Amino acid sequence: MSVSNTDYIGRFAPSPSGPLHLGSLLTAVASYLDARAKHGNWLLRLEDIDPPREQEGAANLIINSLIAHGLKWDGDILWQSQRSKHYDTALNQLLNNQRAYYCSCSRAQLNNTGGIHPETCLQAFTPGDAAIRLKIEQHNVEFVDRVQGPQCFQSKNIGDPVLKRRDGLYAYQLAVVVDDAEQEITDIVRGVDLLDATAWQIHLQEALSLQTIRYLHLPVIVGDDGHKLSKQSFAPAIDDQTAKTNLLQVLRYLGQTPPPAELNIAELLQWATQHWRTDHIPSQTALSLQSS
Repeated sequence: MSVSNTDYIGRFAPSPSGPLHLGSLLTAVASYLDARAKHGNWLLRLEDIDPPREQEGAANLIINSLIAHGLKWDGDILWQSQRSKHYDTALNQLLNNQRAYYCSCSRAQLNNTGGIHPETCLQAFTPGDAAIRLKIEQHNVEFVDRVQGPQCFQSKNIGDPVLKRRDGLYAYQLAVVVDDAEQEITDIVRGVDLLDATAWQIHLQEALSLQTIRYLHLPVIVGDDGHKLSKQSFAPAIDDQTAKTNLLQVLRYLGQTPPPAELNIAELLQWATQHWRTDHIPSQTALSLQSS
């Protein structure tokens, strides 16, 4: 499924739970520029594995917004809803190697232990009405994030993540790791709200004998209420008719040097690629919606 043999393959992987908003555009632009600045490939993946959260028509809105903003991806779009057999193969490997287990614990039970799985299911390994969890090995995860700096996550504090929900739907942690490996992703650029999930994903990469990826976690944009802009918080969709204005706003959030005003969208992206500086990206975790 690899597009080429480039040393850099990045991706943008939105879920179709709503159209793109300013925060998701920021991630798309940053991941695009980081890939293009390194003469790498930039792939598009639609993470459509959670039907109850998806909005009808959102996938097409996302695709159209990327096109309107000049963000052209390489190769075909990967749709997670078409990849069940790949996720099942990974789950069977983990279960056979005793790196995953069936869990019937309720949320109330987990709340009593601060969300950390008490390992009461580890002796059972019985399917039934149960989720499947990854058994986290007892060692810490350390990596250097390209913006947020050195990170260390203690295994005793992160808990065992769900890989397949008891309703039969595949969990994000499993799908993202399997698909990143299948697409030979080398670099991930995404919001800092997913920084904690990186520890789970590195543990899962190790359990499946996969390559570890380089990470860059961006600050997220927060509204007046202090909450991250998201589809769940009803962040307004970006206006495709003001694509150039949107791109300029995102570049300001990313701390990049402003491009000349007379450039069109294609020229603007080319200029931004040539002048892309990751060391100019703010290292804080949140940016005010009004700060640009």
